[in-house]
Amino acid sequence: MNLSLIQRAIDKRGLRAFTEAFTSQLVSKYPNMTDQESASYLQYFWPAYSRPQQKTPKGDWHIWFVLAGRGYGKTRTGAEWVREQVEDHGKKRIALIAETAADCRDVMIEGPAGLLNICPPWNKPFYEPSKRRLTWPGGARAFTYSGKEPNQLRGPQHDAGWADELAKWQYMDEAWSNFMLGLRGGSDPKAIVTTTPRPLKLIKELVASKTTVVTGGSTYDNKANLPQSFFDTVIKGYEGTRLGQQEIFAQILEDNPEALFTLDRIHQNRLEQVPS
Repeated sequence: MNLSLIQRAIDKRGLRAFTEAFTSQLVSKYPNMTDQESASYLQYFWPAYSRPQQKTPKGDWHIWFVLAGRGYGKTRTGAEWVREQVEDHGKKRIALIAETAADCRDVMIEGPAGLLNICPPWNKPFYEPSKRRLTWPGGARAFTYSGKEPNQLRGPQHDAGWADELAKWQYMDEAWSNFMLGLRGGSDPKAIVTTTPRPLKLIKELVASKTTVVTGGSTYDNKANLPQSFFDTVIKGYEGTRLGQQEIFAQILEDNPEALFTLDRIHQNRLEQVPS
């Protein structure tokens, strides 16, 4: 059990608030748990460890857009949201989309904050890389896709989805469009986007949409969980720069006025194949 993580949660919330929140959720979800099982569940109790901006927003929305800096905890937020959709909302077909197939595997699934590491042992999905699929004990399935292969998303239907680092997808517009057309399963399909921003048309449109809830913040919001050396040697070098505004503080910057081409122009003119 990760006692240091639990202690930080108690320090942040107070022992009484932590205990009440933990007990309430445990009783409602697992009324027949033994004391030993309850102790194990404690380390997977995300509501106690998450920051307010990492909690699923309330209200009627279609896209939860987590716009945040490097090291903010975007991956953990996305993975825990998927877990919540499976455990609490009965979602059965979930799309997991990253820039590449390797990113989907190495970050969203097998990474330190990926699904295989944040799901509890009693409800951990079975991962079949060759089938690009995870299957939970209750039957829910998540399917992996790549922003480099937008046609993978043409046809499949989902009732939930997690799009990671959307701003980096090579064929962002086409992949996103195919994903949205297939996000029609169940009575209330939803998606989460976790990304560091870039000044791209689609990103700006999604952030401005009335059906999008935007949360997030800077790298500094997660300082308690990151090594001080990271701030002293890496982050310090980006302070006061345009890149720092984007990568640390998650600001959507306008294109550099001295650039010959805008990022949108570059994306619009990408070729899937080299002309013969």
